[in-house]
Amino acid sequence: MAGIVRKLVKTATAPSAIGPNSQAVIVDRTMYISGQIGQDLGGNLVSESVLDQADQALKNMGEILKSQGLDFSNVVKCTVLLADINDFARVNEVYKNFFKVPYPARAAYQAAALPKNARIEIEAIAVLGPIVDVDDSKL
Repeated sequence: MAGIVRKLVKTATAPSAIGPNSQAVIVDRTMYISGQIGQDLGGNLVSESVLDQADQALKNMGEILKSQGLDFSNVVKCTVLLADINDFARVNEVYKNFFKVPYPARAAYQAAALPKNARIEIEAIAVLGPIVDVDDSKL
């Protein structure tokens, strides 16, 4: 029986992982992207603003996707962790700059604390290869 292939993803165009984890892991045709916070390549938060941090976290995610020939249209699931759930609506405005219809599935939670005292962390699951969208009314 052949084993399942696991590929660790590392790109210099996104901040290194914090702690003992990978920026992303690919198993078969699925990429699991570790939580991204709004840090620059030097590992510093870009500002105290949740909007600036959300923008940077998604730019970092975009670099990880791009390193494998993907973009945000390949993302099928996101989890958003917020230091304050009251920022949810404001973060949606930034989120819509990166994700287009059809949006990926998503969950959002308030977390007691995030790495480096970040205001937001976003993780994602993406699929490799072209995606064909189906109108569910025709199923």
